Amino acid sequence: MIGYKEIAQEELNRELFSDFRRRQVVTDCWRKIDGEWVVRSDPFVDEWSEEEYQELLSCLKNTVRTGGIVYGAYENEILKGFVSVEAKPLGSKGQYLDLSSIHVSEDKRGSGIGGHLFSLACDWAREHGAKKLYISAHSAVETQAFYRSRGCVEAEEYNKEHCEREPYDCQMEYLL
Repeated sequence: MIGYKEIAQEELNRELFSDFRRRQVVTDCWRKIDGEWVVRSDPFVDEWSEEEYQELLSCLKNTVRTGGIVYGAYENEILKGFVSVEAKPLGSKGQYLDLSSIHVSEDKRGSGIGGHLFSLACDWAREHGAKKLYISAHSAVETQAFYRSRGCVEAEEYNKEHCEREPYDCQMEYLL
């Protein structure tokens, strides 16, 4: 049985992620070439290093400290997924809140955890005045299928910082 709860800043430590498997074997990715989205073969394995876990923890702590939210999905008190939404509005009219991360442990993908976390993020963003979620989404075909199945589309406005930080990500939005 999976349970969901808000994660407090003091709970965000490396031990929380000790049984979390951020591993994704990627074969094909979406790429924007000459203004058109196409699928290209670009095989790699995406797996976080210890340094990347530390960076993640720093980011998630900052999310909570600045008024955003982090929710976790737990099975037998073990973290199996998480989502975070930033409190600072983005976009020319402040219409977006940033879905800064959503990840499900490799052993639980396809179980519905990601969809439930996405719904929690949408509810929180809506309650905090957002019109849309902004998503700088991994370009893997499987990741894009997840977002598109929920109704996400290419963002009307691209966030410059996201584009510079992750140039291969697909910039997406979700109408709340």
